[in-house]
Amino acid sequence: MSNSSSISQFLLLAFADTRELQLLHFWLFLGIYLAALLGNGLIITTIACDHHLHTPMYFFLLNLSLIDQGCISTTLPKAMANSLWDTRTISYLGCIAQLFFFTFLFEAEFSLLTIMAYDRYVAICHPLHYGTLLSSRACVHMAAAAWGSGIFYAVLHTACTFSIPLCKGNAIAQFFCEIPQILKLSSSEYYITEFGLLGFSFCLASACFVFIVVSYVQIFRAVLSIPSEQGRHKALSTCLPHLSMVSLFITTAMFAYLKPSSISSASLDLVVALLYSVVPPAVNPLIYSMRNQELKDSLKKLIHSAVFQK
Repeated sequence: MSNSSSISQFLLLAFADTRELQLLHFWLFLGIYLAALLGNGLIITTIACDHHLHTPMYFFLLNLSLIDQGCISTTLPKAMANSLWDTRTISYLGCIAQLFFFTFLFEAEFSLLTIMAYDRYVAICHPLHYGTLLSSRACVHMAAAAWGSGIFYAVLHTACTFSIPLCKGNAIAQFFCEIPQILKLSSSEYYITEFGLLGFSFCLASACFVFIVVSYVQIFRAVLSIPSEQGRHKALSTCLPHLSMVSLFITTAMFAYLKPSSISSASLDLVVALLYSVVPPAVNPLIYSMRNQELKDSLKKLIHSAVFQK
């Protein structure tokens, strides 16, 4: 029997037992991590350097890339280090920091995706009011609200989770410090408060999800009313990358947290956690660069000027 005051470190779930597979996982995750950093870094640099991309849509995309870089940097480096050095440990303070930053960035990303849905809704359904409703000041305030909401929820969840006595050891059945897995280390009588916070968060997330769905229903109705095929294609081309990112983010997160306990297992939980914590930050730059011609052209110009600059 142990409690949180006597725990100095946690044991994370290992990806493999054999040394060969551990090294394979290290190199695989290193490749994914570097690709995510490179892709998001290129998007950030391109938007920052090209004044033609200084619009609300790309401002929010820049913030999303910053969040994605932070999100994948919160989980993968420690997992890679553990695979490389054949260990499973993370310090108590390290676990607190990891849970805080992951919760912060996860919440901020969902808030920002909701704001980006509003941006697309105003751009297509109310284009004449776009400059007024999404002025520079309004965009900064909305982005700050997304980051601020992430910090607020991270403080609440982190403080509540680690105030609960942990009486079932220190082995976390996940490759990073995740709230549901930490709660499993405590007795059920203690985590009613945290479950209440999770329920409140779920209600707010559901409201954001409904807002996104309603926004896209209105967007598709407006797009279908555009007489020219070229106009419809142009309007959809600005929405499909965001819709793809929202779908990837929501479906993986919903399956991770809402899947029936009857099908839950350590290996399935591990795969699902990878899907919602690693795949979106790595794939989002690819989705946007493939679908957005304006961003692709600006990226080509940036690379060309960097390579051939004298």
